Amino acid sequence: MKQAELIYEKMQYYPVKTQLATAIIQKGEVKFCGIERKKDSIVFIENHNSVFEIGSITKVFTSTLLASLVLNEMVNIDDEINDYLDFGLKSGIKFSFKELANHTSGLPPLPSNICNLFSLLNQLENPYKNYDNKKLEEYLKNKLKLKSEPGKKMQYSNLGLGILGYLLEKISNSSYQDLLENNILSKYSMNNTTINRQEVGDNLVKGLNTKGKEVLNWDFKVLVGAGGILSTVEDLSKFVLAQSNIQNKELELTRKSTFTLNEYVDLGLGWFIKKQNSENRWHWHNGGTGGYRSSMALNSEMKNAVIILSNVPAVKFRMLPNNNAEHIDDLCFDLMQEIG
Repeated sequence: MKQAELIYEKMQYYPVKTQLATAIIQKGEVKFCGIERKKDSIVFIENHNSVFEIGSITKVFTSTLLASLVLNEMVNIDDEINDYLDFGLKSGIKFSFKELANHTSGLPPLPSNICNLFSLLNQLENPYKNYDNKKLEEYLKNKLKLKSEPGKKMQYSNLGLGILGYLLEKISNSSYQDLLENNILSKYSMNNTTINRQEVGDNLVKGLNTKGKEVLNWDFKVLVGAGGILSTVEDLSKFVLAQSNIQNKELELTRKSTFTLNEYVDLGLGWFIKKQNSENRWHWHNGGTGGYRSSMALNSEMKNAVIILSNVPAVKFRMLPNNNAEHIDDLCFDLMQEIG
């Protein structure tokens, strides 16, 4: 009852047609809770198989694909990416696969040639759609510039995880979708997870802006590894439950600490590791695109987790006022505290 009240409470901040799909996992037992605002009422619905953009939670999957290639001895986690490219990086810059996956490569958040107006996100409704392999390779060869020395500092980078996805495709000679299917989706029976929106059909929940108007979905092209996956809370719950399997070395590798950010947070491969106390660790990531916000946290040892997908907008559009997307993360953490 307390969990439902917490979810219900957050809906006051959002417009009509807003949906929250939630999975709460306690000691390995999964319970789903769906909620939607309809005119003057807030109703509970079944939406655990409804599809949402999961945004940057994609980075956990990209890092899991990296772990799979590492265990198959196709790459080493500390290898410099330069050895896997058929062209040189500008100025002889070097960084490793690990530094891409844990945001310590020194790369900026986005490439400088993605769009001259990218800083004005409220004017861009599908910002990645024209950024292809050619533009990324042009950037790496001619425009690459680091913000800090690799391995020394955390700088959150969509570009870094996009490059990682691009590299994994090159090394494996497979598309990102095929890598997902063969290494993760088929393994965990995640039948409603994809990067191909046309496969989703009517199961897709439409993304909204802060006024409750439908917005365009995002197309990530070459930077798909940073945020291009669509999924459901049911599928993500299967992925989360697999994290508690101590025999799963691939997932274990992603959860290992690779960098200490501060006394409260370490970085894994694709994960933020929140140090609740000396014995309690939450692995967490959130995501946001133009019309969606997501948050996922887990305690693999306790088999506890919370997954929230929503069509709450994570960015502003056309000078609309800022939104309450941060409440999705707050709800995720509140629910984690509630289940212990």
